[in-house]
Formats: sequence, C-alpha cells, structure tokens
Amino acid sequence: MFFTEEAMLLLSTMAVLSLFTATLGGGAVYKVGDAAGWTIGGANVDYHMWASSKVFRVGDILVFQYNRTQHNVLRVSLPDYHSCNAANPIATYSSGNDSITIKGPGHYYYICGFPGHCKAGQKIDVRVLKVSEPTDFSSKSPSPAPAPAAPSTNGHAIAPSPVTKSSAPSLLLNNGLRLSLTLFMIVIGAVSLL
Repeated sequence: MFFTEEAMLLLSTMAVLSLFTATLGGGAVYKVGDAAGWTIGGANVDYHMWASSKVFRVGDILVFQYNRTQHNVLRVSLPDYHSCNAANPIATYSSGNDSITIKGPGHYYYICGFPGHCKAGQKIDVRVLKVSEPTDFSSKSPSPAPAPAAPSTNGHAIAPSPVTKSSAPSLLLNNGLRLSLTLFMIVIGAVSLL
C-alpha cells in the first residue's frame, strides 16, 4: 500500500502533533498514601513524608481510597488543619474513592473528620507549585530578580517574598517541542526521499 506525498505529510504531521500533545497533556495521578491509602492504625503512613516526597502541579489528581464507614476526607483551612477542626470544611468527600483535581497553585489541606483520626496523623498538606507558561519557546531566560526591599517608616526594611520558579514544566515544554520538531523534520526528510 502506497501513500501520496501529501498523505504521508498529513499522517506525519498528525503523529508529531499527537506526540507533542501527549508530552504536554494531563497531570499525574497520586494515590494518597500509596498502597496503604487514606487510613490510620496498622498502616503507619506518614502523610507529611509522603506529600513532601512528591512534586504536585496544577492538573494533577489526588486519589483518596479508604473505607467510607471508617474515614472521610475534608478539605480545610490552615488553622483547621493545625487544630484538626472538622467543623467548617471547605469541601467534604465520603465516597471511599475520591479523585480530586488540583485547580491552582498553593496549599491544599485535607484531614479525616472522624474523631481522633486527624490527631493520630490522618492529615495531609499538599503543596502545589506556582508555574508560569513560557512566552518564548526559544529563549531560556533566567528567573527575574526579586524587587529591592522597600523601606518602612520605622527604619526596618521589608524583605520581598522569595521568587520560586520550577523549571520542570518549561523544560518539559522545551524538550517536547524539540522532540516534536525533530521527529517532524525526520519524517519530512523521509517523505522527500520517496
């Protein structure tokens, strides 16, 4: 079966675009607590250690799996997280298999609302990185320098917030684009040989 040059070009372009989309698409899926899931007791899961070993990004999915007759998941504020207060949750989940998509950067605090569970360690702080989309794929500009400290009226300088930026998404985008362009050029070269 032979294809025309135009058909080969169309097929190769579609393949490259599919690869590029797959490289950039979708967030990671994290099962909270890994094999143990969302629990307390015999599993001895240290959710602080578990969360600190991951790099969460916007679009990632947190999966809480648990026995719904013994546990639940409450998204709470920072003060309620620290005090294990389940009275004013931001959101409540109780299916036993909850998938929560991370919508933005910042901290997401979750606790189990069953009495004593949060105090026993069934709570997690999920820190999601702030990421900005690159505006120019060809340049690798350094992170901007922090603004100089502003003087205050009492003679003490107010330090600016630190600038934090993950280069991973930019790197992924740049490498994905390079890979796609390289594959595209190989296919175009092969088509021209036909």
